[in-house]
Amino acid sequence: MKKFFFEKILVFLIVFLLLNSSSAFHEHNGEDTEWVTVNLEYSNSSAEDWIGVFSPANFNSSNCSPEPGNPRQQTPYICSSPIKYKYANDSNPDYTKNGKSSLKFQLINQRADFSFALFTGGLSNPKLVAVSNVISFANPKAPVYPRLAQGKSWNEMTVTWTSGYDISEAMPFVEWGLKGESQTRSPAGTLTFHRNSMCGSPALTVGWRDPGFIHTSFLKDLESPWYTYKLGHHLFNGSYIWSKPYSFKASPYPGQDSLQRAIIFGDMGKAERDGSNEYSNYQPGSLNTTDQLIKDLKDIDVVFHIGDITYANGYISQWDQFTSQVEPIASAVPYMVASGNHERDWPRSGSFYDGMDSGGECGVVAETMFYVPAENRAKFWYSTDYGMFRFCIADTEHDWREGSEQYKFIDHCLASVDRQKQPWLIFAAHRVLGYSSDYYYGAEGSFEEPMGRESLQKLWQKYKVDIAFYGHVHNYERSCPIYQNQCVNTEKSHYSGTVNGTIHVVVGGGGSHLSKFSDTQTSWSLHKDLDYGFVKMTAFNHSSLLFEYKKSSDGKVYDSFTISRDYRDVLACVPDGCEPTTMAS
Repeated sequence: MKKFFFEKILVFLIVFLLLNSSSAFHEHNGEDTEWVTVNLEYSNSSAEDWIGVFSPANFNSSNCSPEPGNPRQQTPYICSSPIKYKYANDSNPDYTKNGKSSLKFQLINQRADFSFALFTGGLSNPKLVAVSNVISFANPKAPVYPRLAQGKSWNEMTVTWTSGYDISEAMPFVEWGLKGESQTRSPAGTLTFHRNSMCGSPALTVGWRDPGFIHTSFLKDLESPWYTYKLGHHLFNGSYIWSKPYSFKASPYPGQDSLQRAIIFGDMGKAERDGSNEYSNYQPGSLNTTDQLIKDLKDIDVVFHIGDITYANGYISQWDQFTSQVEPIASAVPYMVASGNHERDWPRSGSFYDGMDSGGECGVVAETMFYVPAENRAKFWYSTDYGMFRFCIADTEHDWREGSEQYKFIDHCLASVDRQKQPWLIFAAHRVLGYSSDYYYGAEGSFEEPMGRESLQKLWQKYKVDIAFYGHVHNYERSCPIYQNQCVNTEKSHYSGTVNGTIHVVVGGGGSHLSKFSDTQTSWSLHKDLDYGFVKMTAFNHSSLLFEYKKSSDGKVYDSFTISRDYRDVLACVPDGCEPTTMAS
């Protein structure tokens, strides 16, 4: 563990740095995190003193006041926003008496060097007192944080990662193959984005940080279940830069009869394992959800994070924090994302909602950092197959109403699945287009996102959608099978026979601050939980599905049901879900 010291000299009111270690971290077996200790001595100490982590190390410590009317710019108001920060008294309650403190920080490789800075004056009026020496990882440009995603065909896996290498320096690729056998190299495309691609502050101003380069490689014609892979960059001087090795399981053929397990949740965000504060620091359940999924990883095949991914809200460095946090999951199973208000919404930017929740990112960062098999990633809707599942992922930050481009996509996604081969039809979106007992929805009297289900419920019914999932509301709730506000089945834990209504599930308790329920007792709500958690669906075969809601705190099941049925049950005629017939013989 690295240690760094600040010392205050009273006569000159100057801080001198005492060096006692080298200035570069050496990655151990490709690891991309390091713990450091900052030891502080400051004779003019106060309860408002804090230590910020800055990267790049050379930063602008001037105060930048927030723009009028922009709620997304947050304290501390510094022109170069810190990655994170801690109050100096965090580890020593007597700091204001003796001026001494020792703070531990976990750093991740973010393509640049780091420095620590001591500020007084609190967060609203910070005044720089001292800056530490500069430290860095041995190779700040190294390839890091791979995230897998389903490709556009069933036997294709995509690998996306971040590095500091432009294609003018090195050619990116993935080396992959069966373990112990000869490996294949697949080239990767490279994307980035620039400050002028942002739509507003803070992303355009104090929250901006160079994102590096985002590479995506397409691993095609997968045949065997298990593969190993490494991220690589071939420098033009002939040398190679490698990541540590990873592995993944290929996706099953659409309709394949095998055990298949999918995880779904929304609104997780990120949090700091070292206890630091960060911008938009309101996702207290995030690490519990992440850690529970890591613990259960051997029993997970694919993950769907349906919007409000990082809550970076225009502070771009936090996308690195998030991709580092989920790397143990996303490097091993497909990590499929959807767009939410905190990724996309910004006034006059083409989003369906004219809010400022993206902090000026207006979808650019999410669309670049994560691959999805969409025809146009700026329009974040797509379909993907996983064995016996068909997933239709909508984008609630674009118009979904009847007649819209997205409505036509949803119609086609639901209509084009062969239910004999893929019996389990799943719809997912960020905002609640179905049913929710959320307090604010209840106050509006709709118990849904305004205009939510009016257009779509006839599609869910026509195509007999099994389950519809939503985030946005930070709790868990499950409805009965329902159509036009009426429960169509009195069962609560086991469903069989005809598919005559869709079960609607809010699963927005991935990590962000919780949303209270309405006092109104809705007749269609079967189970509510004001806690953090996620859903796991297990398809055992074409006739049997298990649904489980698990709490992130302990991984135990707190709600569940099963579905048992045959293909003829899907074909059966139900209200507003009948195929046309003729009297002709």
